[in-house]
Amino acid sequence: METDIRFTHKAIVEQCKAGNASSQYELYSRYVDAMFNVGLRFLGNTEDAEDIVQDSFVDAFKNLNDFKYESSFGAWLKRIVINKSINHLKAKRIPVVPMEPHEFHLADEEPPEAEATDIEKVKRGIALLPDGYRQIINLYLIEGYDHVEIGEILEISTSTSKSQYHRAKKKLLEIIDGM
Repeated sequence: METDIRFTHKAIVEQCKAGNASSQYELYSRYVDAMFNVGLRFLGNTEDAEDIVQDSFVDAFKNLNDFKYESSFGAWLKRIVINKSINHLKAKRIPVVPMEPHEFHLADEEPPEAEATDIEKVKRGIALLPDGYRQIINLYLIEGYDHVEIGEILEISTSTSKSQYHRAKKKLLEIIDGM
């Protein structure tokens, strides 16, 4: 019999709903590292990512009775972290869609590591992208959202999501080629 992924950790989630603190800690321990990585990819800042993850867990545990197993707990929590990360960036008034081209001074950046792997180059390249481009790349390539979903999350049109993705990808390739 195949197990439905939506019910992963159901027993722990149900114990959390009943107010069991040790179950909350266990659920937190299972997901904190993955959620931190999601927050860090969006925010690019360890302290902000830590704050967002803590706030996300607090909100998740407060609203756990709203969790109805329509997705896995991890997917539900990840959505909370992504939304909080995006709201944090909006609050800092960082534009999601850059209006002017950005100049990069890659020579001023840290010296390239000897024989960096392609994956390391891509990670460093994504980190150097402007926030709006980085959001689109993270949502599409890393988190796996389609352009309709990205449009809803970022409150932009589907066509804007597509065009910004193509611009972000072009800029990422330029950065990587310069490494």
